[in-house]
Amino acid sequence: MKPIFFLLLSIFFAQSIKAQNPTQKDSITMLEEVILTDTILSKHATGIVPSSIVDIKSFQNYSPVDMVSAINEIPGVFVLSGALNTNKITIRGIGARAQYGTDKLNLYYNEIPLTNGTGTSTIEAYDLENLEGIEVIKGPKGTAYGTGLGGAIILRSPENTNEASKVKNNFTMGSYGLKKNNLRFTHSDSKLSLKVSYGHMETDGYRENNKFERDGILINTSYQINPKNKILFLLNHIDYFAQIPSSISKSAIEEDPKQAAFTWRSSQGFEDNNYTLAGFSYLHKFSSTLENTTSIFYTYLDHYEPRPFNILDEITNGYGFRTRFLGSFNFLQKKAEYTFGAELYKDEYNWGTFENLYQNNNGNGSLLGNQLSNNKEFRRKFNGFGSITLPLSDKFTAQIGLNINKTHYDFRDKFNSGANNKNAKRNFDVIALPSLNLNYDFDQNYKVYANISRGFSNPSLERSLTPEGVINPDIAQETGINYELGGQLYFFKRKFHLDMAVYRMDIKNLLVDQRIGEDQYVGKNAGSTKHQGLDLALSYTTPISSWLKIRPFINYTLSDFSFVEFIDGDNDFSGNPLTGVPKHRFNSGLQMQTGNGLYWNTSHQYVDGISLTDANTLYSDSFNVWNTKIGYKKQVFERFNFGLNFGVNNIFDAVYAQSVLINATGFGGSEPRYFYPGNGRNWYSGFSLGIKI
Repeated sequence: MKPIFFLLLSIFFAQSIKAQNPTQKDSITMLEEVILTDTILSKHATGIVPSSIVDIKSFQNYSPVDMVSAINEIPGVFVLSGALNTNKITIRGIGARAQYGTDKLNLYYNEIPLTNGTGTSTIEAYDLENLEGIEVIKGPKGTAYGTGLGGAIILRSPENTNEASKVKNNFTMGSYGLKKNNLRFTHSDSKLSLKVSYGHMETDGYRENNKFERDGILINTSYQINPKNKILFLLNHIDYFAQIPSSISKSAIEEDPKQAAFTWRSSQGFEDNNYTLAGFSYLHKFSSTLENTTSIFYTYLDHYEPRPFNILDEITNGYGFRTRFLGSFNFLQKKAEYTFGAELYKDEYNWGTFENLYQNNNGNGSLLGNQLSNNKEFRRKFNGFGSITLPLSDKFTAQIGLNINKTHYDFRDKFNSGANNKNAKRNFDVIALPSLNLNYDFDQNYKVYANISRGFSNPSLERSLTPEGVINPDIAQETGINYELGGQLYFFKRKFHLDMAVYRMDIKNLLVDQRIGEDQYVGKNAGSTKHQGLDLALSYTTPISSWLKIRPFINYTLSDFSFVEFIDGDNDFSGNPLTGVPKHRFNSGLQMQTGNGLYWNTSHQYVDGISLTDANTLYSDSFNVWNTKIGYKKQVFERFNFGLNFGVNNIFDAVYAQSVLINATGFGGSEPRYFYPGNGRNWYSGFSLGIKI
């Protein structure tokens, strides 16, 4: 109840001060809002489908290395972060059973697909300071974005609109040897928009064997050929090295949360990545009522990861295209809209494993040994989509959408021959995924919507194997139907905002991982789950005086998820709460801004205990984490501005698990390692300089 009390006290305090100055004019509305994390209707991206957005104003409330906290403000979205390079994004419980990364949702950079051929997404490959915003579609409502069970996340890059050339540099330093610098050059004129950014970050990390270093360059440019034609080019390259402390046991986190897992510390485990995304887009306006955007893209990943049990060496080359038409026409003397298009993603995944001889390396960490496997995978997925939005009256709008998916896997075993060779193919049937969205606007202050949509998730190729290592044709795609009702309400001259959604998703052919080795899992369909919950966001923006504005907020997530039918071997877990998801989550805070450029944000996160086993015999501890940041921005001259900021994370130095593994298994009699400890109390400080050339 602390967050609710915090909100009510803040509102009472604000109104009390304002009541003492009844004659003051409300000039504070002229100020630029520093932070807003509200659910909005993104008309261009999804028609009338609601989506949640965190933008630059939200990002600046946190450390520039902390994308996780900004995303976690969105009700229904929870990022479990084991390290800077290890994030698992769950949306309404979807993806919670993934072991180490993000799956069952689709990730895009503008209109370019980023999710690989087996459904894995890596959001940590992108620098927060290079983004304008992150848009989240919760559930399979976004027909044009893949209809994954979890939904879609769209990374939005900024596009210059003011005709000027600017140079800006942001520098941040902090605890654990943190140093981060982002240097940007932007230019815009009547035809050309150009952004070039170079970033470097390094930190020793909170835990043992936890160093991280990243260099990245982003080139984002567009050229307006004429009023009807525009070309865009995107290049994002990231080179990063990250040590891996891995998860630790319950007794270890109680003894010393800074310690790394013994075998990972001994092998000095790490990952070394080179990642490149290149995309070229062409925008053409056929008329005032029809336009098309077509993109072609290429992705490259070179990944090398020494682990205690083996060394993984992999290279992935991906490429594809996406085309989308947006149009409108007259319907009942009103404007109706439609969109249709297709995307194709193909990748070639080469991977092999080798012995790790670290135990024979005199304490110098990992040492490459004999090759254990050599594999090649060809993965292909196709999405066709379309939707039409019809204004049935001045207030009532309906949208009907359809997505069609086709996925194909081709596995080549280049290591074994004869009877031991495991070459195999898996060709999933075409799956149709319809969606119906209804929206009713009472007026500009009261809007409600309803949705029924179908989504799906493919098993990865590796999870499609049997324990003997051959393709299991009986593994089926996960499918689910989402039912949702929500609305946005504004009160008190739009100062008080309430955003609420209730939903239920029924999932069949639940895919679960069965661990058959230290780093070997196979999948199987083990039953069905029921996801029902409430997403609630409350905020109140009020002027205190002509120079001060405050905004208290609360975001609450209720996740009542359970196994409807789940039989795993001799164990029947039917009726148990879903593993890996906290039932209750609160995010609350108070944001302040003055007319002279000073801003302050204090935020609080409460996470309920998380079930760690399907039998619900072990839960993580619930926790509270408080963060604060204060900053100042000033336009000194017409061409020069600067900013200063200082922040403290985990103010009360709570010991907590920021991410967990479910159904962990101890090997050789060791205690299972369920927990990734969150950072202790830490600080950061930064300054920025901007020059208009």
